[in-house]
Amino acid sequence: MVDLYDLIHNIQKRPAMYLGRASISNLRTFLAGYCFARRQIGIPQTSQEQQFSEFQTWIQQKFNLTSNQTWDQIILFFSQDERTALEQFFKFFDEFTQTERSSELQPNTTNNLIVVSMTQE
Repeated sequence: MVDLYDLIHNIQKRPAMYLGRASISNLRTFLAGYCFARRQIGIPQTSQEQQFSEFQTWIQQKFNLTSNQTWDQIILFFSQDERTALEQFFKFFDEFTQTERSSELQPNTTNNLIVVSMTQE
């Protein structure tokens, strides 16, 4: 079975086969339909799907925006057209997955402080 990230990479190789037209809007619609269909037939959300739900926030942070625009609209706004926006998506997606992967590999760096109460007797 192909997981979400494999599917996205397959779309990158042959966008017209999956999307009809190489368009970031078509990609978003396709992915929304994919997730909707999985929910409708009762397939639980995978860890990749949960991780990809953070892509929206990641894109907003990347462009330093606090907008209610969706990730495809943000990328399209900063691109020449739908096709170049789709190409940009794949670059951002690779960067996002690398960032997420590296954050998973880093050990927990929070310092555990031990507070000792010292009283004079």
